[in-house]
Amino acid sequence: MTATVDLADMTGLDPNASVKVADSCAIVIFGASGDLAKRKLIPALYELAAHKSLARRFAIVGFARTQMTDDAFRAIAEEALRKQAAEPLNEGDLREFLKCFVYVSGEYHQPEGFQKLVRRLEEVDRSCTLEGNRLYYLATPPDVYPVVIEQLHNAKLARSPNDKTWVRVVIEKPFGRDLVSARKLNETVLKVFDEQQVYRIDHYLGKDTVQNLLVLRFGNGIFEPLWNRNYVEHVQITAAESLGVEQRASFYETAGALRDMIQSHVLQLTSFVALEPPSAFDATAMRNEKIKVLQAIRPYTDETVTRDVVRGQYGPGTIDGKPVSGYRQEPGVAPQSETETYVATRLLIDNWRWADVPFYLRSGKRLARQVTEIAIQFRRAPHMVFRGQNLAPNSLVLNIQPEEGISICFHVKLPGQEMRLKNVKMNFSYHAEFGGGERSAYATLLGDCMRGDATLFDRSDGVEAAWALMDPILKAWSGSHPSFPNYAAGSWGPREADELLERDGRHWRKP
Repeated sequence: MTATVDLADMTGLDPNASVKVADSCAIVIFGASGDLAKRKLIPALYELAAHKSLARRFAIVGFARTQMTDDAFRAIAEEALRKQAAEPLNEGDLREFLKCFVYVSGEYHQPEGFQKLVRRLEEVDRSCTLEGNRLYYLATPPDVYPVVIEQLHNAKLARSPNDKTWVRVVIEKPFGRDLVSARKLNETVLKVFDEQQVYRIDHYLGKDTVQNLLVLRFGNGIFEPLWNRNYVEHVQITAAESLGVEQRASFYETAGALRDMIQSHVLQLTSFVALEPPSAFDATAMRNEKIKVLQAIRPYTDETVTRDVVRGQYGPGTIDGKPVSGYRQEPGVAPQSETETYVATRLLIDNWRWADVPFYLRSGKRLARQVTEIAIQFRRAPHMVFRGQNLAPNSLVLNIQPEEGISICFHVKLPGQEMRLKNVKMNFSYHAEFGGGERSAYATLLGDCMRGDATLFDRSDGVEAAWALMDPILKAWSGSHPSFPNYAAGSWGPREADELLERDGRHWRKP
């Protein structure tokens, strides 16, 4: 049911390129008046429409508790686009796009709102000829997920009326807060939807450089032969933010960095680095290889949590020359909060490819700068011909954000008669190579949802395997009282995180 369209008229894109078009459908955003819808989802849908990746016929149906008219919802969408759109708005396209917005108000726990939704979906199906396809996006707080799932079931909105149409649901992280709650949520979801209907989204996997990691390894003959314990000395994965908790204090106080970042984003990146070559680039093959990696990670014990996991919380400091407050001084944060805003950990993957190669992971808020990167450090040359030159090991770095690209570090000879060597970088930049053609992560993933491609989404067993790794850490931390704050805003984290690598004779990269 997919097709291609000519993109010759799209600025910044290859005029010979083509793009798969999503099926006609109604896109229902639960939590449509919230921050996620306004900052990410509506701009991503406009981006798809502007790039002609949406079908000619679609409708965007907002559902939330806030009372408002269709026109009021369109005004909110327009304001969001004028603030958040990644590219200049075409006023004519914008007007046409906003015509596709309608709104339904209702309480999530009351059937009346979902009966109104049934009637509205029937209306847009008829007026827009949408063929009955529905995509539900749960952009609500996590505790509302089970309620919406149950109401969709009761309203008979969870199943396709025939084999020619489809119904899918997109669920935002966090998918549970520990293994028990993740299993319970999976049970709730899978009582109503089949697994192939469920898209558990992690926006990191929509970034071009994350996907390009697979191309780098499996689309080139020069990297994959080196991608193992014989040549790789260690791996570092950093997901650093210079921002604090901003308006998310109520969520962050119940989550923390381990749940918010390590369990989801950072472990996803780890599995992409470490997986075996899949038999095909499709959902089944990719998910099978990812779950093998998670199941091969050596489980944490109380002893290894103490030795190999560091947590921190930022205190007052300086970012870009400006003083910023500590976490405990942020609005909505308890004065004696013990919520971690930083986690660093060392893990081992017990399989043939990665045996004894440590993976160092870290993520934190209010660090020196925003950067997400994967650094593969290779072993030193076995015979040091150039003694006395103090040569750094070769490395390959994938820059995921803020500037997507890839760099390789190697040595060259400096000009002159003497044999003097220098470490240099060979850089590839997405922006420099492709201009403004790259698509936002949410646009990529939403497009995949509407085309039925689940390759970049998590499966229920993958979610549970990630929580199974994190549970021993959460249990070891429960009841303890860390000495917080233990790092200044604007630094690279607590001293203990440096010691985590120093005892192995290594150090964190400086991005």
